[in-house]
Amino acid sequence: MKTNEQSDRHPVVPVDHARATGAALEAHSRFIVWLAPVVERFPRSRKFLLGDRIQATALDVLERLIEATYTKRRGDYLTRANLGLEKLRFLCRLARDLRCLDHSNK
Repeated sequence: MKTNEQSDRHPVVPVDHARATGAALEAHSRFIVWLAPVVERFPRSRKFLLGDRIQATALDVLERLIEATYTKRRGDYLTRANLGLEKLRFLCRLARDLRCLDHSNK
């Protein structure tokens, strides 16, 4: 039986499931994996309001994309996902302007 733990000779390589689930869903999922540790490095004064809002909005978009992927009537879900992405853009821009998202903040 295979597990997620692989031997040193065969390291675990992330699998691209875009063919099965859709490119947008896979890309957004990878974005959230990148986003989580970035938000953890936000200054304490911003992490619990702005950081939590960014993460919650990103997860809401992921949920809408999942719903759109597995539903025949995708329009409503995609519209809500698009609105969530727009909110996420503004929140990330605000985080950048407040210097929470900064290239030197690695």
